[in-house]
Amino acid sequence: MKVKTTAIVLAAGQGKRMQSDVHKQYLLIQDKPVLFYCLKALEDSFIDEVILVTGRGEEEYCRQEIVERFGLKKISKIVEGGKERYHSVINGIKAIGQCNYLFIHDGARPFLNTGILERTYESAVKNRACVAAMPAKDTIKIADENRFAKETPRRDKLWMVQTPQVFEFELIKDAYNRLEQEEENLHQAGVLITDDAMVVEYFCNVPVKLVEGDYHNMKITTPEDLKIAEAFLNEY
Repeated sequence: MKVKTTAIVLAAGQGKRMQSDVHKQYLLIQDKPVLFYCLKALEDSFIDEVILVTGRGEEEYCRQEIVERFGLKKISKIVEGGKERYHSVINGIKAIGQCNYLFIHDGARPFLNTGILERTYESAVKNRACVAAMPAKDTIKIADENRFAKETPRRDKLWMVQTPQVFEFELIKDAYNRLEQEEENLHQAGVLITDDAMVVEYFCNVPVKLVEGDYHNMKITTPEDLKIAEAFLNEY
């Protein structure tokens, strides 16, 4: 039986730090939406299927202005996202039928490439769970409640986590099923779920491998990031 790979692309964020009325994934880099670039990378890759998760009421816009406009054939479903990032992932997982390995990628990271996809896939096959990440370039300080430096962890132990985050499908599906059942308890305990790897670590006790991503694989978050992205594109 052929191994099937599916990618969930998350495009439901509002991008409040972008200081724009347009959500960050729809802002333009060289006349194309930020979201287009990672979808095109997946379209041209070995990935079999893409599930696009959008903000409420944005499904038809994405279908017409991105999927149909740019002729993207691998996007099989466009589904509505949720209040938090993990709600959007859950909605994406529920839209998937049969799958062996799941890639979860932020639509605001335009510079996904074949090398990242291949490295993370190979690691997921070997280790069951992995994330793209890069070593931290800067010294990191842990602050106390008054913003005084409390601790300086060793920089050689710190990695900046990116996406895609890649998992055996049944593993990540089981992890998110448990999260959905325990969501209220987590809120009461003050546990904040910030990425997919954390869900697997917390609920399945499976170690997540850090796989080399790319320093270009940035997330568009602020207006300054758009300028950097333009510069990156000019390199190609």
